[in-house]
Formats: sequence, C-alpha cells, structure tokens
Amino acid sequence: MHKFKRLLHKSKRSFRRRLPPIKSGDRIDYRNMSLISRFISEQGKILSRRVNRLTLKQQRLITIAIKQARILSLLPFLNNEKQFERGESTARTAGLRTRNKMNRLTLQ
Repeated sequence: MHKFKRLLHKSKRSFRRRLPPIKSGDRIDYRNMSLISRFISEQGKILSRRVNRLTLKQQRLITIAIKQARILSLLPFLNNEKQFERGESTARTAGLRTRNKMNRLTLQ
C-alpha cells in the first residue's frame, strides 16, 4: 500500500517559466510591424499558436493584423526572395519554357 502511494506521487521538476511573447503594453495592430514580424516564418507564413505560445484571443488578433498588413502591402503574401536570388527556375516553369520552344519550332 505504501509503495502504491509513492508511485502516484510524481517527482517535482523545476522548470523555467517562459516569458509571454506579447506583453500587456503591446498593441496588436497592423501598423506594429516589429510585433507582427515575430509571428511570421521565413516563407511568410503565419506561425501556429503552439509555436507562438499565444492565447486564442491573441492569435486571432495577430492573424487579423497580419492579414490587414498584407492587404495594405506592408507585408508580402509570400517571401520568395531566396528562390529568385539563386536564379533557379522551378521545374514547372522550366517545363513550360521547353514546351513553348517546341510549339514555336513546330509552327515555323
């Protein structure tokens, strides 16, 4: 009986409480780019609530703010800069180019 009680009692682990990503003074607004940019991935995607460690209400407000900033062209919808810097074409566009060349050759 005594062993059983000991098994139920979990060992207390010390853990460091993480600081909330949004402080009480921060306004969640589409103009607050320094705040909004923390919740966007490198590709320009909105990060999930688990990754952001936000409450449901905060995540909704952040999402709305990001979408407003995108519509007002303060933020890009996609961040494809790396793809264009390398000068590589995607397989789909490369295939289209060869098809267009072939069509031009057959028409002539």
